[in-house]
Amino acid sequence: MNEDVAVQHDIEGRMFYIDDEAGRAYLTYMDLGKQTIDIYRTFVPDSLRGRGLAALLAAEALKYAAEQGYKVIPSCSYVARYMDERAGRD
Repeated sequence: MNEDVAVQHDIEGRMFYIDDEAGRAYLTYMDLGKQTIDIYRTFVPDSLRGRGLAALLAAEALKYAAEQGYKVIPSCSYVARYMDERAGRD
């Protein structure tokens, strides 16, 4: 995983993203109210795959949710797997 990659957060657009000359990888979420967010999509273009960008996006989104006291609904299958894998490590 490339730790030098900068993950940006567009709060108004409800998106975490990584821009690269080859494209944009992103994770999108909805604020459902009552301190709950639904992470519903993660996308990494073919040209950026295999670099661990989806994991970086998921980690940053979950860190943000924890800092804000949000419950997370992982509608995105990648984020659901990511959360399950991390839960097994605790």
